[in-house]
Amino acid sequence: MKKTALPKMLSFSAPDLREQIEALPEGTALIGISTSGQAIAIDLDAESPHVLVCTASGGGSTTVLRSLTAQFLHQGAHALVLDPKRISHLWAKGLPTVTHRGNVAGIHDALVGLGDELARRLDLTDTELAAAPRLIVSMDSAHSTLRQLTRYWETFREKGDPHTSPAVTALEAALWAGRGARVNVILDGTPATSALGAAPHELFGTVVLARVSANTWQRLAPFTGPAPKQRHMQQGRVHVIRHGEVHETQAIWMTDADVVTWLTAPDDTLS
Repeated sequence: MKKTALPKMLSFSAPDLREQIEALPEGTALIGISTSGQAIAIDLDAESPHVLVCTASGGGSTTVLRSLTAQFLHQGAHALVLDPKRISHLWAKGLPTVTHRGNVAGIHDALVGLGDELARRLDLTDTELAAAPRLIVSMDSAHSTLRQLTRYWETFREKGDPHTSPAVTALEAALWAGRGARVNVILDGTPATSALGAAPHELFGTVVLARVSANTWQRLAPFTGPAPKQRHMQQGRVHVIRHGEVHETQAIWMTDADVVTWLTAPDDTLS
């Protein structure tokens, strides 16, 4: 397949890119442009209810989470942004349709609340559910966060309480039943099979990888063959795996300022 010369950075402010994004139907978001010139987008309703993003340090996972979450927010979704580093998603603070949580206690309580919201939505009629805003759960550093939640639960779990953290149970329920409740999860990291109870490829219709080891590639994209060379990939370049196919893609770069301006003053022109 012939490769297309892509810019080193695919900025949200690039000519026509914002217009292309805003023209997408509800529930669809653009990851980026592939080296074959194809727009690589996800459709949460038709094919991919959840997205897994895994990169080495500096590989762009935070940027992908920010870009995808922002696009769905622009379409009218609400979002639960779980930011254990407390600085990766500062754009989310103060936005009216976003709940931002950073410390482990806040993340625990937010996920328990997610479980309650999931159950409520699953009891709605089709008409009522269609009127409810889509809920995006965006979790950074999923692997370490799930471990922290497990340890946190053990600090106050009492006799007779379930062994598994109710926060982890709620996240797993959202992954399995989210499609039927308009709840979609975007995870950054490598969630352990032992924590979520299933292999990653069973839970995520779209997987975004960059600069990962061959072992990680085989674990997260087991049906795509050997891992392509990734060590010297340029900034923002990722591999998107959908339907067993691999698309080398230049991901959209959105800054915190881009997102806040777009979501709070959408008529402003971004520079």
